[in-house]
Amino acid sequence: MDALPLTWWQLALGALGAVLVGLSKTGIPGIGILNVAIFALAFPARDSVGMVLIILICADLVAVRAYRHDVDWSQLRRLFPWAMAGVVAGTLALGRIDDLQLRRAIGGILLVLVALQYTRMRRPTLQPPTARWFAPLAGVTAGFTTMVANAAGPVMMLYLLAMQLPKLVFVGTSAWYFFAMNLFKVPFSAALGLINPHSLLVAAWIAPFAMLGAAFGRPIVVRLNQQVFEQLALVLTVVAGLVMVR
Repeated sequence: MDALPLTWWQLALGALGAVLVGLSKTGIPGIGILNVAIFALAFPARDSVGMVLIILICADLVAVRAYRHDVDWSQLRRLFPWAMAGVVAGTLALGRIDDLQLRRAIGGILLVLVALQYTRMRRPTLQPPTARWFAPLAGVTAGFTTMVANAAGPVMMLYLLAMQLPKLVFVGTSAWYFFAMNLFKVPFSAALGLINPHSLLVAAWIAPFAMLGAAFGRPIVVRLNQQVFEQLALVLTVVAGLVMVR
């Protein structure tokens, strides 16, 4: 443990965040933004972005394996060019702000995404517009937020809801989107120093918890009231976001 200069509470929060990463990939998307807040509070903001990215890729491997036949490739082809542009924009932003500014930016992004998620929960029949500009807007926004804070889940949920995809195709398309985009982000994150030997070492210790979360997520979902659980996750994320923007 000497190789990891971390306190027990940092590792505990990291393990909890990793479990939530896995759960968010297997049927509880509402908690996907909570793990971003947990990692940003437990670790330096830049390190947390790199750690979460590695852990997300591990969880993505489980998700794409489970939904390898359920994907709408036409939606991905429509989104990817714009999402890649958003990743580039996020990279430029990360290269120009310090750790405190990034921490506040993550907090602000989380609060905005909580508002989007809350709106979706209160009005499940609400459909975002399907005009030609919606895919570019969703793609760029998702690419930027995933690069800056690994927090594009609510944006993608709103977009895929508008496309009225069947449930399995909805989940599978989302899984493949994030798997591809997270891999695309790796060289940018490494160039910015977000992925470094220390963040890789910590991620290696924590990533197995994401696998556990993904493996046990479905049985847990069956026994929980998902609406109540998502509301609790949103309240906790608001608290974390407010702490980070101070």
